[in-house]
Amino acid sequence: MTESSRTTEADATTIGVILAGGLGRRMGGGDKPMRPVAGRAILDRVIERLRPQCTELILNANGDPARFAAFGLPVVADTVANHPGPLAGVIAALDWVAQRRPGVRWVASVAGDCPFLPRDLVARLHEALKAQDAELAVAASAGQPHPVIGLWSVALREELRHALVDEGIRKVGLVTARYRLATVSWPVEPVDPFFNANTPEDLAEAERLMAQAG
Repeated sequence: MTESSRTTEADATTIGVILAGGLGRRMGGGDKPMRPVAGRAILDRVIERLRPQCTELILNANGDPARFAAFGLPVVADTVANHPGPLAGVIAALDWVAQRRPGVRWVASVAGDCPFLPRDLVARLHEALKAQDAELAVAASAGQPHPVIGLWSVALREELRHALVDEGIRKVGLVTARYRLATVSWPVEPVDPFFNANTPEDLAEAERLMAQAG
């Protein structure tokens, strides 16, 4: 199978979920992905980079979905009570896909505050998953894994729910460590593709990096 055919197969069988359910406390409250960088909402930049890599995108967010109406994506709320973090968002996406897109086996998750996501993210995660006979795949940069940015099997949704709800494991990395895991690394030059804007200072840095990248 050629490189191009592997990429096409990966794109054709994957739904992307943008995780935007956080409370944004370090940003002073509100929706971090809605904050502007270089004149555009971070979420708009995430959608632009992820959309060509997936057959369909959904947005995981809680509260009034109308605030995201301008982005034109289905908004999927957590299916686990009390908003226990990004793993709940992944599970919500897997539930949505299982119920509404039963032929799809894979969901690619990304954080909603990463404006520099790589354009080959989904293809490379799929390739590593197959090459390493793994069950899950996650991204990494600078020696640091980013378990929220990964490839998830819809078939694992009940196991993930059990880990979160019954065992109380909220940290995504602790859950992914239970599986055969492929970790795919990206270079951090000229910019770390997984840079995320958590604070006002991060927003200012994102502005600088965006200007530097042109």
